[in-house]
Amino acid sequence: MSTPPSPPPGPGHSWPPPPPRQGWGPPPGYGQHPPALNGFALASLLSGLLCLPPLGIAFGIAALVQITKRGDRGKALAIVGLVVSVVMTGAMVFAAGRVLSSIDDRVESLHAYADVEGELTDLGDLRAGDCFNVPGGDLIDERPATYRIDCAQVHHGEVTAAKVLDGPDVPESREADRASEDVCWKAQDEYAMDTWALPEYAEMFYYAPSRQSWHQGDRMLLCVIGTTDEEWRGSLRRDAAMLKPGQSAFLRAANTVEFVVSRPPDGDVEDVLPEYRAWAREVHTALGAEANLLQGDAALPGMEKAVPAQLREIEAARAQWQRASLARTPEEFDKAWDRARAAMSLETEKALRGAYGLSTVIPQWLQDSGGGPDDRDDGSGEGPSSESA
Repeated sequence: MSTPPSPPPGPGHSWPPPPPRQGWGPPPGYGQHPPALNGFALASLLSGLLCLPPLGIAFGIAALVQITKRGDRGKALAIVGLVVSVVMTGAMVFAAGRVLSSIDDRVESLHAYADVEGELTDLGDLRAGDCFNVPGGDLIDERPATYRIDCAQVHHGEVTAAKVLDGPDVPESREADRASEDVCWKAQDEYAMDTWALPEYAEMFYYAPSRQSWHQGDRMLLCVIGTTDEEWRGSLRRDAAMLKPGQSAFLRAANTVEFVVSRPPDGDVEDVLPEYRAWAREVHTALGAEANLLQGDAALPGMEKAVPAQLREIEAARAQWQRASLARTPEEFDKAWDRARAAMSLETEKALRGAYGLSTVIPQWLQDSGGGPDDRDDGSGEGPSSESA
């Protein structure tokens, strides 16, 4: 038996609403569009990649601000664009600095060239007796622009020799450099024979072929006396043609001794003793040649005191050089070497040069070294220096 339905509610009452129907419905947010891609984010990346990085930085910052406020898409894109733009901006600033520096250097170089006195002349066309200037007085430049000028005018350098090389030494090697130095020292001693009469600031320079120019057929060695430290006017030339025969003969012998004594072997005595013994024999021979010349001049007027005094010192020095040439140990060699140095004095040579009518002003580089075997070196510190270019 079925239960009858309940009676309808009385007045003022109603049936409760039916429960909602179960079924499929649209997902939350249905019908709404996704957040838009921020335009500044894309513009930032493109600007950074298209060489407008400063603009890309501004776009990247604007994009991040708008994305935070609006909820736009593209935050990662904006960050990448900002980073790329910052990096590219740094690269552009660095490159611009290099370009501006290069432009400044070129402008300064042009100003330097414009201020050089003389006629532009190729370095290879200069010859002995030519005087010249270089931009900025830089004689150490590898291949400086040279402006030939009259020696009576202020100049930076004077050519003592222009020689064609025929040696087998490889250019820019130590052997080739030493050979070039030797050639140019000898050339200077023939060009300006009275070495004591040279200005204190005069230096020896040379321009030898580089490896590249050597393979292109360049064989020219240019030897130069540089006077860049002061405003020098006039030629330094004082060769045999400008001296008396007795003066040039003495200076040639004295300069040979000076050259040989100033060119000891490379390395320490302990390492290359045989080479030092051979060098001592060369000095002994050079001193002997000077002694022979002085003996011939001993009877000349005005030489009565100066020549015998120099001869005594030469013979004492030669005895020590001979001992050095026979030394069995480095210690023996050094002792003989020191005694040979002490055997000769600058005052005696000064008196001798005065007797020959030559300069009696003892050069500072000789005073500093005491007149020993290292009087004039190849640019290591004492005496006129030798520069390779």
